[in-house]
Amino acid sequence: MPASRRAVPAADPAPGMPIARSGRAQLMQFAAHPDDDLYFMNPDTQRMLDAGVPLVSVYVTAGEHTGVNRVAGMPAASPDKAAYSSARHQGLRQAYAEAIGLDRFATWRRDVVTLRGGRQAEIDTLAHNGRRVELIFLNLPMHTPRRYMALPALWRDRALELPTHVSAGSPVRRSQTYDHGRLVDVLVGLLERYRPTVVQTLDPDPDIQLSDEATRKRDSEQPGYSDHGDHTAVACFSWAALVRWVADSARDGAPIPAFAATAFRGYYNRHWPKNLPPQVLREKAGHLVPYGGDPSWECGNPSGCGDYGVGGDRPLTNKKGWVRATHHRWPGRGPAVHAQPDGRLVAHGVLGLRAVRWRETERGSGLWGEPEDLGGGPLAPELGSAVLPDGRVLLVGIRFAALGGHGGPNRREVVLLEQRSPGGPFRAWRGLGNPERGDDRGRRIGVPVAVTAPDGRVHLFVRDAGKGVSTRVRAADGTWSRWRPLAGDAEVQDGLTALVDGAGRVHVLAAGRESVAHWIDGVPAGPLAGAGDPVAAVPAPRGTDGGADGVVVYRRAPASPELLSSTGADLSFDGYGGVTAAGDGRSPVLLGKDLRGRIQLRGAGRLHTRTQGTAAVGGTALLLGPDGPTAVGLGADARPWLWRPERGARS
Repeated sequence: MPASRRAVPAADPAPGMPIARSGRAQLMQFAAHPDDDLYFMNPDTQRMLDAGVPLVSVYVTAGEHTGVNRVAGMPAASPDKAAYSSARHQGLRQAYAEAIGLDRFATWRRDVVTLRGGRQAEIDTLAHNGRRVELIFLNLPMHTPRRYMALPALWRDRALELPTHVSAGSPVRRSQTYDHGRLVDVLVGLLERYRPTVVQTLDPDPDIQLSDEATRKRDSEQPGYSDHGDHTAVACFSWAALVRWVADSARDGAPIPAFAATAFRGYYNRHWPKNLPPQVLREKAGHLVPYGGDPSWECGNPSGCGDYGVGGDRPLTNKKGWVRATHHRWPGRGPAVHAQPDGRLVAHGVLGLRAVRWRETERGSGLWGEPEDLGGGPLAPELGSAVLPDGRVLLVGIRFAALGGHGGPNRREVVLLEQRSPGGPFRAWRGLGNPERGDDRGRRIGVPVAVTAPDGRVHLFVRDAGKGVSTRVRAADGTWSRWRPLAGDAEVQDGLTALVDGAGRVHVLAAGRESVAHWIDGVPAGPLAGAGDPVAAVPAPRGTDGGADGVVVYRRAPASPELLSSTGADLSFDGYGGVTAAGDGRSPVLLGKDLRGRIQLRGAGRLHTRTQGTAAVGGTALLLGPDGPTAVGLGADARPWLWRPERGARS
């Protein structure tokens, strides 16, 4: 094989780089096929559009597949890849026209954009009432001439070159050629052109899924993994571009781009309980109706008015159930927030693939200073944290130790950042390895969560490749044990919850398919009845067990908006997505999203809803203090926001 044309940027954990000042919010998302965003990234994308965040959506393949636009109950038409690709693009225009409040047949401006290396792509633009959408079609093929899947082959193969498709009616009139390096260059160029503050991708590291060949083909999954091969390849290209964008900025002495990244699970949705309640599901599925279109529509596109096999009620009747859930690849509970010795709040998170620290300008001000770079990159989007008995903070993350493609290594590792003194600087980053042997299994690990026990030990947990939980423990003297799996055969989802109860015991809980898995001090405690996604917990009041052996557990049943408690209490906290709980089971404070995606908080018998401030991205942290409950999250403008319900939103 020929040598790689360009060295892959290495991990750059050193801190102290300047961080760019983020301007207005800008969302950019990368999809393999037309419809990936509608199936897997909504309702998140729609929530940001509703908040006025402009969207640039990049589609890497032409979506041409076999060239047959199937109509239910009708004989299959003759294959026409150019026409089918065009019809799917028209479906996207219809879907996003409705998404920003226009008629589905609104007129878009269709142009040609010149990319890095002189390549061209179609760019379609539509704006309405302060909302703006740009769709960019790179049009790489889905298959090679030998019928191999083209994008996975391009990710692996140093020598492969792929000619693009020309969609019928496109302003781009000629085919162009891409290899691995040129595709990464083009994606980096788009990132540099738009400088997004939020980047959404598909899942670069899908779960291991062992199915027989007939089941695998029926589920449209790649061999051995719970997703389409194109999704994984395009996600890897997208993250490689993000890594290179940051590395190029550092090399050139420019500030590190300020952006938050989020990855979404794909066909994973098929294998786990569905987590969208009916109200949210109807909205999400409704965006696929104009995309699917109908052959009777008069949309003005001779090649077709959508992807007919997805039209009507078919997303809801499809047994694969992709539309019925939305899962983040690295689910978390927002920035790691703590109070400094001087009373000011400090928040730690990931910005530009690097760990950063924001400090409150004054105690109780609710205003944040500029981000301070702590290095560590390139990191996955969520950090775990723990506070030592002396007040020092530990941060734990997942580093992309290698993401080379074209035959190179693809490796993840758990990394640690330990504070030297309370509120002060940090030591150098340290690797904690990986609970899995081998790079392939090591890519499947989840977000680290950590908790400090009364004896000063820090218990670290991650979901492992076997869909169980593995742990490593830091002794009070700072030494670490080896990784070991927790006993039990339960398969769980990511998004672990760890806490210490009133007796000083360490609990870890995780959502399974039919129940909530539960361990106490590393020993299985028996599953809790009923599936739940997400799961949150607080210590039970003294003298009770809360129905869960020392903790009170909160969960949502599959496809339900209702939040349930292990005590049977009526919570009146309908919504969807992640939930955070604090306090104790007698007077808990709950934080999550309502059915419209707005942040809501319940405490002391009152329900508060955040209605002002920038759109929230990812999870939200909850801190109880002398000023009452405080919620902290990252906004679509890549800046942290703080909300104290009694005092209003600050940013």
